[in-house]
Amino acid sequence: MESEISILYTPITGILFGGCANDQFCLELNYVDQDIEYTIEKGIPHELNHLVYEPLHINDPNRGTALRQVIDEGLACFFTWLFFDKNISPAEAVENMTKEEWTWYLSNEKQIFEQTFEYFDDVSGDNPLLRNDRYKVFPLAPKTLYYWLGFRIIQKYVERNGPESWRDVYELDIAVVLEKSGYREYIAQLE
Repeated sequence: MESEISILYTPITGILFGGCANDQFCLELNYVDQDIEYTIEKGIPHELNHLVYEPLHINDPNRGTALRQVIDEGLACFFTWLFFDKNISPAEAVENMTKEEWTWYLSNEKQIFEQTFEYFDDVSGDNPLLRNDRYKVFPLAPKTLYYWLGFRIIQKYVERNGPESWRDVYELDIAVVLEKSGYREYIAQLE
């Protein structure tokens, strides 16, 4: 398997940092609102995880769904947390959140899941789960909903299946990861 990593300095900004395709990602050095130190230090492990994960799901029946993006981003954030031997907080591993931002998500966890679950099977890429910036279902959400939600699903998967079970996620179908995480049951018992 081959992958491509590009470092860019362009006259027109807009890419920032992330995947361009399943086997490539880029880092734009002159993006105005970027914390370059965080992007390089924490972003590279995150993006490298995508390069490993995504090709393994070519035949997953849910490959084109929003749930795939949730699990993919959640695993990349979880991998970043593990990469740093849990010496960074989960909040920092998920888009460099503050403790207050993380607390906001935990306080709204049940509502986030219940109001976005219906979009898990969506294949358009244009739905409130993936585009809260546009639809504003949770206008006070401090960061990207599905990164945080994916991290929580992976976190619950590991709590339920053992500390090394995160490795299973690379080979399991996406829907199976959600099912075996017990996250729906966890949400149901929240008040």
